[in-house]
Amino acid sequence: MLEIRNVDKVYHTRGKPPVHAVRALDMDIRSGEIVALLGSSGCGKTSTLRMIAGFESVSSGSIALAQRPIHELPPAKRRVAMAFEGYSLYPPLTVRENIAFALKAQQLSRSEIAQRVDNIARLVEIEDILDSHPRALSGGQQQRVSLARALVRDADLYLLDEPMGQLEPQLRAVLRGRIKGLLAERGMTAIFVTHDQTEASALADRIAVMEDGVLQQFANERELKNRPANLFVASFIGEPPMNLLETTVRRAEAGFRLTAGSGMAFDIPSQTLAPAAQQALAQADRIKVGIRPQRIAIGSGEARLRVVSNQWLGDQSHVAGECAGHLLVAVTSSRVAARPGDVVPCALDAKNLHLFGTDGLCIRHAEAR
Repeated sequence: MLEIRNVDKVYHTRGKPPVHAVRALDMDIRSGEIVALLGSSGCGKTSTLRMIAGFESVSSGSIALAQRPIHELPPAKRRVAMAFEGYSLYPPLTVRENIAFALKAQQLSRSEIAQRVDNIARLVEIEDILDSHPRALSGGQQQRVSLARALVRDADLYLLDEPMGQLEPQLRAVLRGRIKGLLAERGMTAIFVTHDQTEASALADRIAVMEDGVLQQFANERELKNRPANLFVASFIGEPPMNLLETTVRRAEAGFRLTAGSGMAFDIPSQTLAPAAQQALAQADRIKVGIRPQRIAIGSGEARLRVVSNQWLGDQSHVAGECAGHLLVAVTSSRVAARPGDVVPCALDAKNLHLFGTDGLCIRHAEAR
């Protein structure tokens, strides 16, 4: 298990204000678990990875791996293997020698080293360049060499920084499946950094969503989509992202009425709200509500959507339009016979709404489907 406790990272540059890259990070990663650090550029995910590896110092807090405190150990003593985004290959060595470099330190036999190198090379499809030098390789080939060099090692933890960012889509999809199979088969604990939601969903058991150095939510993909912790996660996770509407809050006979402009109102029964959520609504004049595009029904309902665009993507339609002064996106698995300017019926059911308090935290989730 990897235990990260209250870890901060502050960068100090002479003549510039300090940069607080990671703030009070707490995470427990189980043995054999695959975890994605997901977020936009500058959110703190790579700084977190480098602190675990030992290439960045911890400003405060602690990191323990397999019950060993490692945050003050040099990288070579942490039993951590890392594939760098910048590859960091040894230029004088061939691809084969780069991959085998760490294995030689383990005093393995030549035949075992050769077999392990050949196996991992086949997995990432670089067996035809094993005798080449890094300078002769493309960026995608160098990235696969860096990945192979990390995965071939015996380690307690594998850290992968944007491991497939330079690969063409078809090869990336193939390698995702192979790498996940390898990690699962061997029970390898791994953390990888990505800004690609598809990659995070395909590879990870759980996803840590980060923004501005803060861990926003740590959960599996289904929970992130269906039970987002706050507005950031709600708007960041999902493609297309969640529709967010500003609403006014009014007391109603059986609960609360949320009004989002002219002609759009939602009645929220009190029995669907926890006591804390009822209190939050009672004290608020305005809150934001969210609805996933897949939860907006096109073709039926009392609301009217004036179509702005209608895209058929081969397996689903993405329909964007104006409804009661709001731009909404709806997704349906069937084709929608509508052109820009057409008005179509749609349904926005209150049970499909996520409610967010004035502090941005989610106070009620949509009903499960």
